[in-house]
This record gives sequence, C-alpha cells and structure tokens, in this order.
Amino acid sequence: MNLADSGLLSAAMEASGYTAVEEPADAGVIIINTCSVREKAEERALGRLSNLIRFKRENETYVCAVGCMAQRMGDDILKRVPGIDFILGTEQLFELPRLIAEKNNKPLVSTDMTDNLKFAEFPPVPDNSYRGLVTITRGCNNFCAYCIVPYVRGRERHRDSKTIIHEINQLVEKGVIEINLVGQNVNSYKHQDIDFPALLKQVLYETDISRVRFITSHPKDLSDALIDLFSDESKLMGHFHLPLQSGSDRILKNMFRKYTYDHYKGRVEQLRQARPDIALTTDLIVGFPTENEEEFEMTLDAVREIQYDSAFMFRYSVREGTWADKNLEDDIPEEVKLARLQKLIDLQKEISCEVNQKEIGKVRSVLVDGTSRRDASIWKGKTEGNKTILFSRDEDLLGQVVPVTVERADSWTLHGEMMG
Repeated sequence: MNLADSGLLSAAMEASGYTAVEEPADAGVIIINTCSVREKAEERALGRLSNLIRFKRENETYVCAVGCMAQRMGDDILKRVPGIDFILGTEQLFELPRLIAEKNNKPLVSTDMTDNLKFAEFPPVPDNSYRGLVTITRGCNNFCAYCIVPYVRGRERHRDSKTIIHEINQLVEKGVIEINLVGQNVNSYKHQDIDFPALLKQVLYETDISRVRFITSHPKDLSDALIDLFSDESKLMGHFHLPLQSGSDRILKNMFRKYTYDHYKGRVEQLRQARPDIALTTDLIVGFPTENEEEFEMTLDAVREIQYDSAFMFRYSVREGTWADKNLEDDIPEEVKLARLQKLIDLQKEISCEVNQKEIGKVRSVLVDGTSRRDASIWKGKTEGNKTILFSRDEDLLGQVVPVTVERADSWTLHGEMMG
C-alpha cells in the first residue's frame, strides 16, 4: 500500500513540475512515506527523518513526513524531530504539491480523514518498467485488536472497477507485464455488483496484462469463487498470502480475527486442491497478551502442518489507540517474546528449505527484475510463486519473462539455469 501511495505521490509531484533525484543532497523536497503497523517501523522513520533534517539546514530543503505515522502522531512528530515542514496524513499526502506552493514559514500538520480522491487524478505509476501496483481498496473495516491500520487509513472505500481496468490498460501501454492488486483486504472488495473474484475476471479478460497478483487477503472473506480461479486462470500467479497470526483459537478470538484454525486450514486445503503447487505465505504474531506456552506451541504446530513457503513473523508490539492497547495488559515479558519469535523463525527457516527442495527440477516462468546484490553478472527474478531465483545468462534479460530450471535451493533463494 505504501509503495502504491508513493508512486501516486511521485506522479502528483511530477505533474507539478518536480523531478525525482537520486541523492538527498540534490533534493528540494524530501518525503518519507511512513508506516505504523509496528513500533520498529515508526522508530526507523523517525530516525531517518532526524538524519535528513540536516538538509533543511544545509540546503533549505523541505522535509516532509506523510502517511500512517504522520496520521497517528501528528504534532508529536515535531517534538521528536523539530523543523519538519509538512506532516500529512493518509488522506492529505496527495495535497503536498499544492501545500508547498502555499507554504508559509510555519510547519503544516494536516491529518483530516475526509476521503480525498486526489490520488485518482493521476495516471498509475509503474513500480518499475515492467511491474505495477494498482490500488483497488483503501482502508479496513476489520479492526483486529492489535492493528492500527483502520484508525490511520479509515474505513474501506472500494474503487470503481472500470477505473481499475482503465489504469491497468494504461500500465500495459507503458510496457508493464505484471500487476499487483493491493488493498488492506482485497477479499472484501465490492463496488456495485462487482466483488473481488468478478473484478479479477475483468482484469484477466479485459486487459492484456500477462501476470496478475494480489495482496492482502483475510481468511474470513476468502470465497470459493476466488479459490476456483486458481484452477482455471494461468495468468493468475500461483502465490497466495494468507495471514494466520496464531494457531490458537482463543488467541484468534481475542485478536478479533473472526475465524478458527480449522476454518483457516480448510481454506488452505481448498487452495492446494485448486492449484497443487501454489506457494503459500503468511503473517504470524507471537506474544499477544495472555498467550501461554501451550498456545504458542499451537502456532508452531500450525506452521508444521501447513508447511508455508515463507512467513513474516513478529513479536507483539503495542500500538497506541488499538483495542488491545486500551483493554489488554501487555503481560508477556520481552525476553519470552523474543525467545518464542526466534524458535518460530528457526522452524520456518527449516520448513522453507524443505519446501524449496521440492522446486528442484521444475521449470519456472521467471520475471527478471534485476541482478544479484553480490554479483551483477547473475540475473535475479521472481517465479510464479513469488520466490526469488538467481541464474546466469550473458544477454540483457531485464523485464523479460523467461523459463528457468531450478537446480538447487536454500531457505530463501532458488538457483537455476535458463532454458534454451
């Protein structure tokens, strides 16, 4: 979501005459688009802002904090990082070009949550020359006990399907071959009589896009119709991100997740029946208030049973303003959280390695998106299952889709050889 918003904000800036630069020292405006999902994300953003504020003193550069942390903290950011020029929330950040033009000498803080459709005025911006992000919903109605997102992004607003299709066609004209439909909960998409499976069908049949992905899904809203599409549609990439959060039904209930582990496991089984080689990834939280050792073991058991390809794993972090912050004591000691998290990471690393061994010998369709950080002569790309694969080839393959045979694998990366 933040990448999509950053792309649109870049388009808004460029439409007002600004040009992107590589180095902060060359910038007239520096913008940090922030995240509030975890405390660590906010700490990193504040640290980055503190480092960048020197360019305001040295070059009279405008320094701006926008997005979720700006929405949540507002004026408090100025106490942490004095001198910031603009603090704009999730519905105000697209007003930045206008606000710069009207700038006076005082810092401007704007966190009005009134729905601002300014972002819809700008053409979609590719993530790069071959891959694009298209926002289909903004906000969230779920209000999970631990989550700050509904408070900083507001209630769900679902975009018109015709606008979405038009934007994808615009991206295709620019050479984009893979799009990712993004939203806090894409499964709940509903505009007039078009739900998410119907929208996906429109994307698949009414555009010339070659590869389609989406993120993120909520298990309680995952429909049979969406699962069935994975049986029939080859342009729909074989990767599904389905956050579990906990293997304990009691903890899931306390999190307000509105499903049980058995329900979740049933959805996974249906997905794998629809597309047997689908890559499944998830989010997991350890140390949620009152989680005991047995309930933590339930999460480990769930990870063993489901055999995720990979997972984003976190220790519980109190988010000020959430239901859990107001009603639950953060009663799990930090050292216990860290020990549980490490145990979970070690288990998932082992499983990821085992799952990736099954890729050996298979031919994967790879979108080449760059080169290895360690060796610029090695191409890097993503398989249908969104796995990173490295392979050697002399010619320029950037942005192309090529067949690659997997030859070896570790927990995080596949290694292969291009066919032909």
